[in-house]
Formats: sequence, structure tokens, C-alpha cells
Amino acid sequence: MSIFKWEPLTPEQEQRVLKAIAAAELNTSGEIRVHIDKYCKTDPVFKAMNLFTHLKMEKTNYRNGVLLYVAKLENKFAIVGDEGINRVVPADFWESTKELMKARFSKGEITEGLEQGVNGIGVQLKQYFPYEDGDINELPDTISYG
Repeated sequence: MSIFKWEPLTPEQEQRVLKAIAAAELNTSGEIRVHIDKYCKTDPVFKAMNLFTHLKMEKTNYRNGVLLYVAKLENKFAIVGDEGINRVVPADFWESTKELMKARFSKGEITEGLEQGVNGIGVQLKQYFPYEDGDINELPDTISYG
């Protein structure tokens, strides 16, 4: 049984996720993006890492970008952080964040799962990469689809 049904996010759902991203990034120099595919014919971490580069997420000053990748019809997802954030977050952070998101996804609550993941990532980014005067949004706050 699929825990995801392929439908791009509705405009309302997309706005909720974008609002969560904006709120999470408000207090940090870090960057968060979301990408949603229908399918992932390979390992989701491998796919997310390739997308990370394709979306130029390594182009942040502190290497503190994070990508949440979801393949709805394959029931797969991954979180990829750049080397700056990977150096400082607790060893189990990505896995514990994935588990929280998975619990929501398994109930069909993709928007809520994405919001929860973004919020948790935002807390870590704020702790390790707080907002600095003159900070600019280095990457667009958009949801990309494949």
C-alpha cells in the first residue's frame, strides 16, 4: 500500500510549507528547500544528493543548506544537509527528523510532515548558524517538482 498519492501540493499546502521555510530561515543564515518527485528509481539519498548539487544548494557561505526530498509514489524520502551543518548537528539528528516526518507521512499528512521537518531543521540551523546582520536569502524559497 502506498503511503503517498501523487498530487502536487495544492496552492494552500504549498503556501503552508513555504511559510514554514520562511519562518525557519528568519532566525538563521541557513537555507532549506523542498523537492517533490512522483518517482525515485534509485536510492532516495543518492537522488537527493544529486538534486542538492543541481539546485546549487552548496552555494551558501557557510555550507548550511538542507534539502528535503520526497518521492510520493515510491514512498521514499531523504534529508540531505551540506557539510557545514553536517559537522555540527547531533549524530542522530537527520534520522530522528526523518522518523518524525515518516510518522506524519504514513498518515497521509505530507504537508504536516514537511512542516514538522522544516521546523526541526530550522531550530538546529538557528542554534548553529544564527541570523547575522546583513544576512541575505542565498537560495530561493521555492518548492521544486520533478
